[in-house]
Amino acid sequence: MRMKSFAIVAALALSTAIAGCSTIGSQIFTNNYGPMTDAGYQLPRIPIEKVPFKYRRQIVSYDTGEKPGTIVVDTQNKFLYFVMGGGEAMRYGIGVGREGFEWRGTARIAAKREWPTWTPPSAMIKRQPELAKFAGGMEPGLTNPLGARALYLFNKGGDSGYRLHGSPEWNSIGKAMSSGCIRLMNQDIIDLYDRTSVGAKVIVL
Repeated sequence: MRMKSFAIVAALALSTAIAGCSTIGSQIFTNNYGPMTDAGYQLPRIPIEKVPFKYRRQIVSYDTGEKPGTIVVDTQNKFLYFVMGGGEAMRYGIGVGREGFEWRGTARIAAKREWPTWTPPSAMIKRQPELAKFAGGMEPGLTNPLGARALYLFNKGGDSGYRLHGSPEWNSIGKAMSSGCIRLMNQDIIDLYDRTSVGAKVIVL
């Protein structure tokens, strides 16, 4: 009987570890990358086992003087932190601007959009003429470069042109290959979108 009870306890402990994917000092949300229906779109499962462990969404210890709700983007290490307070932050893996498209500064979230339309800027169309067909905007969808959500960054001069957005290219996380925008896996940008308020401060390091 004692052995049976021990086996049950051990099984429960194992199932809890798998379900929460918890580690010392952080909580990993690996199970949140499965297929999902969102606004009528069928987001496919992300093969999260192919994404480096450090880039998976997780709660981490984070010492900062910034108030809860602030977003800090660490472009060098390819992390985005959503400050939660209490010395913790939700950390997401990101993709950043490639060489020549990096930027630093402080901005605010002026608008949020679900399944946004993507309109390539004129400078991008000049570099890539094949994008001219989207000059009037690319319809939302699973192949749209802005993915499932977009957070629009404004600074003192108005629209910075940069976004925090989702991406169907999950394998670009941890790399520098965008035109300056900060990209997250679609399941991650949905999570961040739900946590973030319009007006929130964004610091890009």
